[in-house]
Amino acid sequence: MSQAHSEQLLAEVAALPSMPGVYRYFDAAGGVLYVGKARNLKKRVSSYFQKNHAGTRIGHMVGKIARMETTVVRSEAEALLLENNLIKTLKPRYNILFRDDKSYPYLKIASHAFPRLAYYRGATDRKHRYFGPYPSAWAVKDTIQLLQKVFRIRTCEDTVYANRTRPCLLYQIKRCSAPCVGHISAEAYAGDVSDAEAFLRGDTQQVLSELEARMMAHAEKLEFEQAAELRNRMSALSKVLHQQSVEIASDKDVDILAVKVHGGKACVNLAMVRGGRHLGDRAYFPAHVEDAALVAQAEGADEAGAPADGALAESVERQVLEAFLAQHYIDAPAPPTLVLGEVVGRELIEALAQQGGARITAVFQPRAQRRLWLEMAQKNADIQLARLLAEEGSQQARTRALVDALELAPDDLDGFRIECFDISHTAGEATQASCVVFEHHAMQNREYRRYNIDGITPGDDYAAMRQVLHRRYGKIAEAMASEADAPTPGDGGGADAKPGTLAARMPDLVLVDGGKGQVSMAREVFTELGLPLALIAGVEKGEGRKVGLEELVFADGRDKVYLGRDSAALMLVAQIRDEAHRFAITGMRAKRAKVRVGGSQLEDIPGIGPKRRARLLQRFGGIRGVAAASVEDIASVDGIAIDLAEEIYRALH
Repeated sequence: MSQAHSEQLLAEVAALPSMPGVYRYFDAAGGVLYVGKARNLKKRVSSYFQKNHAGTRIGHMVGKIARMETTVVRSEAEALLLENNLIKTLKPRYNILFRDDKSYPYLKIASHAFPRLAYYRGATDRKHRYFGPYPSAWAVKDTIQLLQKVFRIRTCEDTVYANRTRPCLLYQIKRCSAPCVGHISAEAYAGDVSDAEAFLRGDTQQVLSELEARMMAHAEKLEFEQAAELRNRMSALSKVLHQQSVEIASDKDVDILAVKVHGGKACVNLAMVRGGRHLGDRAYFPAHVEDAALVAQAEGADEAGAPADGALAESVERQVLEAFLAQHYIDAPAPPTLVLGEVVGRELIEALAQQGGARITAVFQPRAQRRLWLEMAQKNADIQLARLLAEEGSQQARTRALVDALELAPDDLDGFRIECFDISHTAGEATQASCVVFEHHAMQNREYRRYNIDGITPGDDYAAMRQVLHRRYGKIAEAMASEADAPTPGDGGGADAKPGTLAARMPDLVLVDGGKGQVSMAREVFTELGLPLALIAGVEKGEGRKVGLEELVFADGRDKVYLGRDSAALMLVAQIRDEAHRFAITGMRAKRAKVRVGGSQLEDIPGIGPKRRARLLQRFGGIRGVAAASVEDIASVDGIAIDLAEEIYRALH
């Protein structure tokens, strides 16, 4: 193999020091092929060029190496951390690669005289208090709902809070103590916030004891109404703790990781326990598993002095799990305890502890409750990987591609629901909005809806979008608040229905056909309704409005996302967007045909020709507007005398 490489490269290899470090291989085009670490750089790197790897995948990689870079470090721990930082940054072709984990959500208690609960994604700071990370958005929202029910902490934005003159609906349904209008003192509210934080830390018995003490104090003062309120809070909290299917008093913060490898694919299932509560799990599917596993096994064999297929070679499962641990916990702090389905190197755990500045205990053969947690995580890894393999090349793969591209984490991919809106009209005439639904990996025709848009300036697409979003989600927002006592997870979505029916569930993604303007309008509506902005995405035309160059614009401030001309995610977005456009146009044309039948009545009136008819329809937005206008309004149109206005009025009534 060495004959295929330049003398300069071979000289660099020969001059490497016998020290720990990290090396990077590049191809002729400058692309990164592989990033590796070594106890002994000279011995490890030399093995690639001295041995005959012809006819293997490793040989294919080695044959592409045009140049290399190395970095000497002081210890194996430093080498491990640097290696995985570079893997995440450079995304080499022959390394096991997990996508970035920055999409993990947190529960934030915002700093304020009367702090608020908020769903949060992004970098944390010291100004506010953060709890998490949580495995999914729904885990955060369920926790917020619980804290509202038990501790009645506000969730409204500060701008809304500062301008309230009377309590909102959440106060009426006992989900907020209404600090905005002075219904609770600062001291009492601070006590509720302190109890909520203690609950999130897992100090549930402390919280129950404090609530009981406050209840007894009110009872002794004959303040039975306040005592009954605290009793109800204790009952709600006890009920939640009783319903928590997986809990253990001694463990507060634990991550449980199981791995499954099959068919050239791998799945790492991460389950999270925070504050003693099992919050659910999340599956990760790394790239480059087969190629990276072969390279890593060859490296291990070289260092151990055994053949690549010998007993000393690491299992693929261990390689995948070690790659996940190193890449995941570079950004996210590791909890004090890790329960692992595979034995990993001690130096890896020590490096993670050194990076986080806190001791980490790795448990490989768990007992009791921890064993049940690991068995559950392993079963979920098996299920998720089997589902991924079944999805490949199908419509499910498109859904998975979009979810991954947008860094979403739905609890159930099959139930992942998208609602897409489009506005259609002809020069302001017969304006209609369409809402199409994608769920269970298919368009759900029975759930499509059209909305007739009235009361806006003809041709104002922004006002039309504002109206349809208010009509679609206004009642849902109200239903979600009113059903807080008895939530119904698992219900599907619908439109404009009564609380408790299919309409009372928000979609996982709301697409609007338009760029920044339409997204800004959707942002205003969702802010007014108190709905999460992270749900909204706009489909913006690319350069030259060419198909395949579309970009997604987000309401929560994230950067635009270009999905790629040939990506499965873009195919799905285009399919849904085109269906919304088709449904809007067909509805608009049907409505316009009806209007024009009525419009022909105008032309039947003596003195009304095509020009006067067009002026009337343009002024009033259609025949309905003309029919609703008074004689004086009709006469104000250029070319329409009072006598003719009276004739028009009589003809349409």
